[in-house]
Amino acid sequence: MTPMILFDDRCYLCTKFAGAVNFLARGRIAIVGHYSALGEKMRNDILDESALEMFWLIDKKNAYGGRAALLPLTRYVLFSKRDKFKEYKKDNACGKECKTVKSVFVRSSSLLSNSRKITLKSK
Repeated sequence: MTPMILFDDRCYLCTKFAGAVNFLARGRIAIVGHYSALGEKMRNDILDESALEMFWLIDKKNAYGGRAALLPLTRYVLFSKRDKFKEYKKDNACGKECKTVKSVFVRSSSLLSNSRKITLKSK
């Protein structure tokens, strides 16, 4: 399994974050929205009830959510030598309410307050 970022593709700030990750990783990390077909499958198969509360970095051994994903994500961005993926879709259904200062503050504080690590079962 290649590294994958699972993010809220209905959130303006989250979409910007995913775009920044895609740019910095130069396309070496798959970027998938929570509400895409693959995102829903990943949420149902791997993640738990807290899946929509944060972004996730999923690799072959673990799923890291929120704050726990920052260090592994930094490692992947800096040291990953994997194949490039197609550009992710910037298809968010965000309204004006998610672009407010309050929304940015809530989402940013959510990133720092939520943290999960799930060990994936070997198949």
